[in-house]
Amino acid sequence: MKRKKMVPYYYIIPGLLMVLFFVYVPVISNFVYSFFHLSSYSSGKVFAGFDNYIKLFTSDIFPIMIKNNTMYAVISLIVQVGFGTIIALLLESKLAGRLRNVYRNIYFLPALISLTAVGLLFTFVYSPQVGLLNSALRAIGLDNLTQSWLGTSKTAIYCIIAMSQWQFTGYIALLMVVAIQNIPKDYLEAAAIDGAGPIKRAINIMIPLVKEQLLVCSIITIIGAFKLFTEVYSTTSGGPGNSSQVLGVFLYQNAFLHDKMGLAAATGVLIFIITVTISVIQIVVTKSGKV
Repeated sequence: MKRKKMVPYYYIIPGLLMVLFFVYVPVISNFVYSFFHLSSYSSGKVFAGFDNYIKLFTSDIFPIMIKNNTMYAVISLIVQVGFGTIIALLLESKLAGRLRNVYRNIYFLPALISLTAVGLLFTFVYSPQVGLLNSALRAIGLDNLTQSWLGTSKTAIYCIIAMSQWQFTGYIALLMVVAIQNIPKDYLEAAAIDGAGPIKRAINIMIPLVKEQLLVCSIITIIGAFKLFTEVYSTTSGGPGNSSQVLGVFLYQNAFLHDKMGLAAATGVLIFIITVTISVIQIVVTKSGKV
């Protein structure tokens, strides 16, 4: 038997150094900075202990941020991963026909648009005077439902969440399409011979065989939910009255607007802990070791 050639160490070391300096060093540095009072106007730093974390957890905005990020994550899991998987199954079924590739491009196209551009686009969509949404409601006689969607505390965060679902559901659907295409055709043909219809084949064969990809999509979606920033900042900046505030915008505002680098670092540590913890829990619960 031929021995496998070992990859030379000089190919591996540069990659390890890049991961070390661009991933682990910033994470560790941010964790250290969270225990200090820092200012961009001064080179000095004062040890603060857990003061930054106490300020974060006792802030009046903290429950609102956790609620908004969590709500975004739950709705995104249902819509992006749930409906994205259904769309993927439909795209790989006979219903798609010859236009399968056209449908894929249509669903994937929103994911190619810049987040900032999408935010500005939906700012016009939700505009109370000339917005597409209010215009559509007036056209069908529902004038009483028109309102300032991004300017009302009860609707602002839901409008932002809806905007994100429009943009990223197709992206998750395409990831699931790739996984479905890797399913051995023999399994599906055998199930069809045994009399299993399209729905039974999808539930009993296709979905179990793409569970690893489902897990990956779920982790991507949850991490994206707690890193949420551009969608909120480009539309409401956390308003009105902090009703759409999220952890990412809070971090940015404290770091670059209020010059509270230590508090911003503590917020970054919290985001890191939440995303890593949820990802580990998902992997353990699904008993997956391949992700």
